Parts: sequence; C-alpha cells; structure tokens
Amino acid sequence: MDETRTAIDPEATRLLFARPWTFVRGMAQANDLPPIAGTIEVAFAGRSNVGKSSLINALTGQQGLARTSNTPGRTQELNLFRPEVEAGLLLVDMPGYGYAEAPKEKVDVWNALIRDYLRGRPNLRRVYVLIDARHGLKKNDEDVLTLLDKAAVSYQIVLTKADKLKPGGIDKVLADTAERIRKRPAAFPEVLATSSEKGAGVEELRAAISRLLAGA
Repeated sequence: MDETRTAIDPEATRLLFARPWTFVRGMAQANDLPPIAGTIEVAFAGRSNVGKSSLINALTGQQGLARTSNTPGRTQELNLFRPEVEAGLLLVDMPGYGYAEAPKEKVDVWNALIRDYLRGRPNLRRVYVLIDARHGLKKNDEDVLTLLDKAAVSYQIVLTKADKLKPGGIDKVLADTAERIRKRPAAFPEVLATSSEKGAGVEELRAAISRLLAGA
C-alpha cells in the first residue's frame, strides 16, 4: 500500500489530535506494557535531547503532556500516551539513546529496554526516528536503524529543529537523509521535516499517523 497516496479524512485527523490526550504510565520493562488488543502503537525514538517530548507535545497540542528537560537522558522509561476518548492508538516516547555522560550501567539498561520493546511488540506499527536537522544521521542513529531493519520494524525519519537551519538548508538535509536510507529494508522512503517551536511539519506527521490508524 502506498501510504503517501492513501486518502484520509482531514476532519478525522483533526479530531484525533484535537481531543485531550493523557499520560498512561511509564514502563521500565517491556513485559509490563498493557494488552495490545484493538490498539496500534507508534513510537518515537532518537538521541537524547533531539526533541522527542517537544514534538509529542506539539503533535497533541498539549505543551505539558510529555515532560521536557534541558538535561539529556531525562526519559528513562517507555512513556505511553493516548487520547482520553479511546481511539485505538498509543504514542510511545522511548528512552533517548547515545547520551555518553550517563553511567554505562544505566545506558545498558535503557538500550536493553529499547531492544526488548522493538523485538517483542507485534502491534507496533511504526517507529518515528527523530534526527536533529542540524547534525544529520550519526553513528548511533545508524545503529538503531540497523536494529530496526533486523527486527523488520517499519520506521520513518523525522527531522527535528528544522527552523534552526538557514533558508534552503533543510532541502539538502532532506535529500541527503533520503539517499542514506534508500537501501534500508524497513525504512519508509519519505523523510519529514518538523519544528516543534514553529509548528512546521506537524500536520504532515499527524496525517502520517492517521494513515497508519486508518489501515489498522
């Protein structure tokens, strides 16, 4: 199915993200996750301080929903969010990876949690891998993409902080990123560019999630 051409109801998308969202709970172990019947999940992964929480807040229109921090590595669990009115959708904020200043033991625990979740969650429909547009794909990003490829988990690259680039700069980063993932088996080919601060690309990301929900 070509998702980029799949028709969606714009009003249904608006209502999905206009309704109040709520924090469900944080999970320190993948086997603590709730039952999966009737629900799909989309997860957000990325390096520490890439802006995952800020993007989730922008996506849901609730600035205090996901806890943001200037301290890298703040998210240490799988944090789940859903609409207050049941819609068959969970958003999962995954622990940030690649924060070198955290104790190695803690990093190992976070990484194990990420691996367990990605390999053992059959209703996980897509992982949005967030990449800081100013820095592009790094080695630890590539490692996560390889893990996703091996686990056969569909993922899509979402560039964050696109407003921090000079005019025209985002087009080059989009093209470079698309080329670097072109031969990866689990990568969705379209790369999105977003800015949580300016709201750029948020509607496109909402539409992409709505397509996944419509095809559930």
